[in-house]
Amino acid sequence: MKRLLLTAATIGLIAPAAHAETLVVSSWGGSFRDLIADTIAKKFTEDTGVEVEFITGGTIDRLNQANLSRDTPESDVTFTTSHVGWLYRNQGLFEDLDMSKIPNAANLVEQAKISPSHIGAWAYVYTIGYLPDMLPEGVSFDSWNDLWSPELEGMVALPDFDPSHIIAVAAKLEGVEIEDWQQAEDKLLALKPNLRAFYTNDANSQQLLSTGETPVQVLLSMNAYHMQSQGLDVELAIPSEGAVLGVDTMGITAGSDKQDLAYQFINAALDPEVQAQIAEIKKGSPVVSNVELSEELAALPGIFTTPEQWATQTLVIPNEFRAEKIGEWRQWFSENMIAAN
Repeated sequence: MKRLLLTAATIGLIAPAAHAETLVVSSWGGSFRDLIADTIAKKFTEDTGVEVEFITGGTIDRLNQANLSRDTPESDVTFTTSHVGWLYRNQGLFEDLDMSKIPNAANLVEQAKISPSHIGAWAYVYTIGYLPDMLPEGVSFDSWNDLWSPELEGMVALPDFDPSHIIAVAAKLEGVEIEDWQQAEDKLLALKPNLRAFYTNDANSQQLLSTGETPVQVLLSMNAYHMQSQGLDVELAIPSEGAVLGVDTMGITAGSDKQDLAYQFINAALDPEVQAQIAEIKKGSPVVSNVELSEELAALPGIFTTPEQWATQTLVIPNEFRAEKIGEWRQWFSENMIAAN
């Protein structure tokens, strides 16, 4: 009888845990999953007692899966890039946000107000990174035009997965709007002699820099700071035209039955202390204005803490237009810059 009572008591303890409420978050894997878990999810669980589970994968892979499972959504909150978030919205995969349920969003910077369905979680830039010891004498990066310097022949790498950064730069240098980007095709083609490689991901970018094969890259600022932490002497430049702004975003998955918790999660993400932690870990910009950063962190290139910095040091690609054109741009880039290089 004692054994029977013990078993029943044990089951009673296990049952609540087995049915404990959880919030499911769709995000990238690796360091970004860990970033969300160690900052936003930690704060959310402390506030609510609700645990967070993750579904991870690539940006487009998760978009495709969300379409396949739209009738029975697998996640409650989704992290994605700002322009791909517009694809989620346009395909009916995000709920419209009730901003009154996100009090911390009162301090959201304008550049992080992406759509009625998704808002920023953190920001970064794609800009010029280089190994100073391998830079030809006399070359600097005061302007993006310097990337076209003949002295850099065969030294530059670009990402192959998203050409929008260099297309936006070329349009800016040619004095045309991004909507008229075809008028900058000759400028893009003129960069080809300087191109040595096209990297496929952050790890590939790190390899090309660490070996010195491409001592100059258009690269993710967060990746540059990670390489610095690993001992590589890579420096970032913010050209006079501005660095290309990127914002990773979050939205509530359409059909989620835990929307109240999802709102609490997003609000936790915008907590100023959480934003400061994210900035410290990833060396990205907070997306709310009431964050206090150390002077050393705030001084890093690509970290913006004032409205003036956001306005003058960033080159912004309209996110909805970028979502619309990304397939066309990738095809043009593949056919004209990669295949023919």
